[in-house]
This record gives sequence, structure tokens and C-alpha cells, in this order.
Amino acid sequence: MKLYFTLFLLLLFHFLAIAQKADKSKTKIPKEQFIEELLSKMTVDEKIGQLNLPTSGDITTGQANSSDVAKNIQEGKVGGLFNIKSAEKIREVQKIAVEKSRLKIPLLFGMDVIHGYETTFPIPLGLSSTWNLQLIERSAQIAAKEASADGINWTFSPMVDISRDPRWGRVSEGSGEDPYLGSQIAKAMVNGYQGKDLSLNNTILACVKHFALYGAPEGGRDYNTVDMSRIRMYNEYFPPYKAAVDAGVGSVMASFNEVDGIPATANKWLMTEVLRNQWKFNGFVVTDYTGIQEMSEHGIGDFQTVSALSLQAGIEMDMVSGGFLNTLKKSLDEGKVTIQQIDNAVRLILRAKYDLGLFEDPYRYCDLKRNKTDIFTQANRTEARKTATESFVLLKNDQDILPLKKSGTIAVIGPLGNNAVNMPGTWSVATKHEKAVTLTNGMQEVVGKSAKVIYAKGSNLVADAAYEERATMFGKTLNRDNRTKEELLKEALETAAQADVIIAALGESAELSGESSSRTELGIPDVQIELLEALLKTGKPVVLVLFTGRPLVLVEENKKVAAILNVWFPGTEAGYAISDVLFGDENPSGKLTATFPRSVGQIPIYYSYKNTGRPLNNSEGKFVKFLSNYIDERNEPLFPFGYGLSYTTFSYSNLKVSDGKMTSTGKIIASVDVTNTGNYDGKEVVQLYIRDIVGSVTRPVKELKGFQKINLKKGEKQTVSFEITEEELKFYNYDLEFVAEPGLFDLFIGTNSDTTEKVQFELVK
Repeated sequence: MKLYFTLFLLLLFHFLAIAQKADKSKTKIPKEQFIEELLSKMTVDEKIGQLNLPTSGDITTGQANSSDVAKNIQEGKVGGLFNIKSAEKIREVQKIAVEKSRLKIPLLFGMDVIHGYETTFPIPLGLSSTWNLQLIERSAQIAAKEASADGINWTFSPMVDISRDPRWGRVSEGSGEDPYLGSQIAKAMVNGYQGKDLSLNNTILACVKHFALYGAPEGGRDYNTVDMSRIRMYNEYFPPYKAAVDAGVGSVMASFNEVDGIPATANKWLMTEVLRNQWKFNGFVVTDYTGIQEMSEHGIGDFQTVSALSLQAGIEMDMVSGGFLNTLKKSLDEGKVTIQQIDNAVRLILRAKYDLGLFEDPYRYCDLKRNKTDIFTQANRTEARKTATESFVLLKNDQDILPLKKSGTIAVIGPLGNNAVNMPGTWSVATKHEKAVTLTNGMQEVVGKSAKVIYAKGSNLVADAAYEERATMFGKTLNRDNRTKEELLKEALETAAQADVIIAALGESAELSGESSSRTELGIPDVQIELLEALLKTGKPVVLVLFTGRPLVLVEENKKVAAILNVWFPGTEAGYAISDVLFGDENPSGKLTATFPRSVGQIPIYYSYKNTGRPLNNSEGKFVKFLSNYIDERNEPLFPFGYGLSYTTFSYSNLKVSDGKMTSTGKIIASVDVTNTGNYDGKEVVQLYIRDIVGSVTRPVKELKGFQKINLKKGEKQTVSFEITEEELKFYNYDLEFVAEPGLFDLFIGTNSDTTEKVQFELVK
């Protein structure tokens, strides 16, 4: 009897489990139905609350319930928070939203996860210099994994602003000057953050920024006026934003600047006509920090007016300003905005939360076990180290001074040589800066007992103490030394006297580039130049390890220093990665993604310029009257776009196309043989450029249209091929139609944008 009863219970439990499973599968209401049902229950105040994105403010662990922000969350007046860190703290705050607010709508939690989380990768300009899309996507994937393990489900990245002006400090946050390369990186970053399924707990919502044209401010001054033709917008500045949208990015951030005389945050043509109607973007748009209230300073209306203009333009979420929260209801009552506009904005916010799986499980990003196992792991740090080595650009290496031998005594001298907090670079919000590896410490670990590494600071960052304070914000101090510059220099020379080779660790501090860090002079700072000159006079071999977040003017350094390795700001594994390259354990393979000028007076400077009617051709730097050139400077840059040396050498030969003619529905194959002719295995970035010789509007002298990073053993040859279709030949014409026009094209394949070897083909229709 007992046996029958037991069997009955087992069968009962089995059928109950099946029924429960079937029932559970029906509980997930389809997205649009779920959102419309939720929307119908919301008051106007609750709807407006979803459009409000304050900073986390005074919230601390254990005190979340008593904070001012928490009170607003409980009242349904907050849609998300940003700059709050740790899964434990976020869980505590999310609990207020889903257990104490009337409708229990979960919050978004955002953070500036720009180039890594606690495991920090090179700054974005450095990442772009790898020309390795797999590494770049992987860096975003690791950042998403770490951030999501700490409660974050939304990042304000990637920044894809094209910039041709290195005076602008935020060039460090982008991918350089080229729209094609920038577009490929934008897609890779979005795919890395969002993956194929946003509801997984190790992916996060990406936010492409700053829409639009933020990287082209007048005078290179941050937040300044931008003014350009629409044909330039579409051909040169819009492509990376569109690429991110095409990749499915979930959110877009509006830029601070004006576009066609109207600030982007209130620009309906930009936010609705271009972004939604032309590009079919279906995510939500958030302002930048206080972007709404700042528009009153632009001069287009008071706080209520600019808030209403933002909603009408196509902005869904207000970061920090409180304009939506405090004025939209009044504007609604006065007929200045409609309930339909508010509802449309709320729908987009709720869809993002649904896609992230927050309605199904609001705590899916607050797993305290992942918080302890997935962040700053050795595996992640190893990948960051490898990525950093591929970002470094060898600018000069006379007499093969590099790689160094792991022997003798090596002096590291310079203010950047033994400073951990500056290694991750700007916008490293979540980084534990004290865990970053300095150059001195990294070198000592890499050489072990084989060599001796000694250090001297040599100089402060700059002579002016007030300037140094502005350049070392957010705790990224260089610990200013109160000794005189003569005393610091004396110590440096005494250290150098003991060494066989000198590593001069010079350049910018982490915050000498970045947001609100515009510069009018782009050289290595004054006292560091004096230090470098003194080190060169010792007669000992000097290698300049250059830390920078932007292209610098290095004409004199290039004349005098035997080797220059540009390491940007490499991230938490800086010291190890730099040592790997200096000692030849890794061969440098980075290529510049932003042109290095000879003079600030050449700016803006970029490779894909257009010819004038009086171009300067083949003058070998000589001035020619009545042609387009300078009296006091050459036209060409110091280092062109795409430039970067290796410890080995590569030769290019047999450039050809499979056919001299191509139809609009056909394709041709362009190929070139690349041979490693040096003594080391190495990686080379093979770059394809095309020139449209005759167009209905003037076309650039050269445009990047493809690239491949290949690995060749010494003596090895490889044929590298590119497929060319009509898509690679398209551009926006005068009427802003995206077309390819029949005619002749020059095709170049080489090691950088200065390559002159070319073949010609014709597009026929």
C-alpha cells in the first residue's frame, strides 16, 4: 500500500511540475502588451518620473532608504540612476523601486564604463590604434561582464565622435579622425557590450555618444560651437553614429554643442528626422549631464521652454537637469507638450528595461557571487595586458635601439615612470587606480634578476603648480615634488650615470587630456623637455616612452631621440605591457588613428583632405608662392594617419585588381603581396584606400575603405585580398543621396595613408 501511495505522490509531483512549467511559460507577457498595460496604470507624475535620470547623490550602503533620491524613487519619480557602484548597494536601491514604489518599476543603473571596468584597457584612442576589431570587441565584452557583475546594466559608451583637432581633450575618448575605421569600431563596441541577448546578466545596454558632431568644436575648446555643412556631416561625421545604430545600440546620448544653430538636445531634425526617420533607431535618447538646463545659456529659452523643446525634439531621458521632472507637467497643462509625446518617451524607457530582463528579475545584475568572482580576474588582466601591447605605436627606432636586452642597469626617469594612478588614463571611473602597474614596477618584474631597474622622477609634470593641479584632477595626482627643478634634475642625472640605457617616461598626465582638458599648445610640457634635453646630453641611449591622450607636436624629439614608443595610457596592466614591448616579448603593431601635426598651426589636420584648385604637389617641403601652403611650415604632418613601425620590416609588391572594370552589381578583388623582410615575427596592418577621381561634388584625395591585421613570421609572404563592391564607392552627394557615381577610381594598398602605390579601375553603369 505504501508503495502505491509513494508512486502516486511521485506521479502527482511530476504532473504538477509539468503544469507549473507550462504555466510559467505563459506568465511572460509579450513586450508591447506588457508595456501598454503598465502605461495605462501610470499617473502623469509616474510617467514623467521614468524620464528622470539623477545621479546617485547621497546614497551609501545601509543608508539608501533615508536618502533624498530614495524618497523620489519610492514616489515613482526616478527612471534610473548613474554613478552608483557595487552590486550590494544597487540591490539595496533597486529594492526600494520594486518593493516600495506603487507600480514597482525597476531602475536602470548606468555608469561611464568607457575602456574597461576595474580591469582597465587602454584609452579608446589607444584601443583604436590596435586596428584589431576582435580585441576591441572583447575589451567591451569584458567590461560588460565586470560591470554587470557589480550591478551596472547600462554604459555611456562607445564615444564615436570623429575629431581632427587634437587641441580638443576628448580626442582621447574616441577612435580618431576616420569615419570608416570609427564605424567599424563603433559596431565592435556595441556588439561587445550588448552581445546577442540583452537579457543575459553579463551583457549591458550601450549608449552611443555624443550625437552629434561633438568632436569638431571651434578652437578645439570643449562644449564650443560646431558649424559645418550637412554634406560634411553625412560623409565625415555621421557614419560612426549610424554604424552603432545599425548594430542595434539601445540608447543614444545627445551632445552639448549646437547643430545648425540649434543645440543638439533640442534639435528635432537631428533627433527625429535623422536618427529615427532616416536611420530607424528604435531605442531611447538621453541627454548628457545637465544638457537640458544648459540650453538656456545657449539662448533658446528659459528652463521650462528648453525642457519642452527637448521632449518635442525626441529626447526621452533627462540626465541630472530635472527639467522634465519639474516642468513637463506644467507644460502639459499649458498645451506646450502632449501626453502622446510623454507616453512615447516612457514606452522607449520601459522597452529597454524589458529587454534587459528587469521586469522578469530586477536583481539579475546584483548577484553577489559574481561580484566576487568576475571582476578584476587574472584572466581579464591578461587580456588587458595583451591588448595594450597591440595599442602601442612605435614612432621611431633608429639603429634598432629597441628591443632592449634584459641585462645591465636600466634607468627609468620621468614623472610618469612610477605613478600608478595615471596609468589607466582619463574616464577610468570604476578603476582601482592603486592596483595599476607602474612602468618601473612592471619592468623590474619582467626582467627579474637579469637586470637592475632604478628610478628618478626627474621633474614635475609642468613648472606651474596651478597648471599641474588642473591637470591632475579626480585624485590622479603626480605627487608634486617641492624640490627645485635643479635638485630634481641633479638626482635624475646621478641616476642616469649608473645606467646602461635610459627610459624617459614623459608626456601628459591622465587628466591633461579628456573632458574639459583642451590645450592650445601640444608639446611635451616645459620642464619635461628640459629633463629630456639633459638626459640626451649624457650620451647614453635614450628611449622616450610617451604617455599621451592625444596627438602631440614632437618635431624636436623626433630629431634628437633615437627611439619613441607611444603608449597612450595603457590601463591597469601598463607597466607589464610596456615592458613586454620594450624587451621584445611582443613586437609593436599599433598604427596611428589620428594624424600627428608638425605644428598647432596646421590644425585641423587629417589625411582625407580635399585638393584646392591650387594644390601643393611634390614640392618636398619647399614653399611655392600662390599655391596652398604655409610660409613658415610644411603642409604634411610629422606622422600620418595609419603610421606605425615594427621591430621587423614589411615590403609590399604586386598590387593589382582582378578586373579594370566593375558594374554596379558586380565586384572586383584587389590584392597585394606583403613580405616580412626583417628579423622578427610581426603583425602588420594592411590598409586599403580609394580615391574617387571625378565626382559631382569634390571628393577627398584618399579614403580608408578596408584594412586587415596580419601576422607574418620572418621571411614569410602573404597575399592579402580585399573585395570591392559598389558600397565601398558610395558617398552622399549634394542632395544627400547615398550614391556611387560611375567613373575612374585610384586604389592604394600600403602600410599607412601616405602610400603612393596605386592601380586604377572604373565603375561602369
